[in-house]
Amino acid sequence: MIETQLDQIIIQDLGQRPYQEVWAYQKKIQSKRIAGEIEDTLLMVEHEPVYTLGKNANENHLLQSRDQSVDVFNIERGGDITFHGPGQLVGYPILDLSHYKKSISWYMRTLEQIIIDTVSEFGIEAKRIKGLTGVWVGDEKIAALGVRIRRWVTMHGFSINVNTDLTFYDGIIPCGIFDHGITSMEQLLCRPQDMEKVKKVVRSKFRYYFKLGES
Repeated sequence: MIETQLDQIIIQDLGQRPYQEVWAYQKKIQSKRIAGEIEDTLLMVEHEPVYTLGKNANENHLLQSRDQSVDVFNIERGGDITFHGPGQLVGYPILDLSHYKKSISWYMRTLEQIIIDTVSEFGIEAKRIKGLTGVWVGDEKIAALGVRIRRWVTMHGFSINVNTDLTFYDGIIPCGIFDHGITSMEQLLCRPQDMEKVKKVVRSKFRYYFKLGES
């Protein structure tokens, strides 16, 4: 694990870890943040292949034709079903929104803006689509979001398809949306991307948008 600090936000780069291990770690960190034992923290990780279903997910969106070797987890975040795997950058902010703004919509839009600004640095023009959560390039989704908030402290977060194997999405109806596709930075730019460079930009944008005491 590589740990850095941006002002009062700790950033932990966990490398590639199994989903269940990091899920348990998130819950531990969230409890410590609620208790005031640690500072705000951003976990950055790549997962082994996994499908996760949010608390209101439709299990029919997990297709029988999927790769049966991929683990499936029902978790407590909002949103429907998504995929995590190698080549995808996942960010789990554990933040006390009391220090920023007590607004879930503000928080979600801020995460989306961080991703829009990040991929822009690589020449990709991304956007929001009204009524849908996430970040899009044309009508294809490049980043998904899903969070849980307890006592205004966040967990779960966002995933950006950097060099993701998109064939795993054939086994689900991503986020329960039938009429939009999935894309990645690699697919859009026609070459694999340097994950470390993407992480560096995300850290920079995260620092810009989450400054303690500002709302």
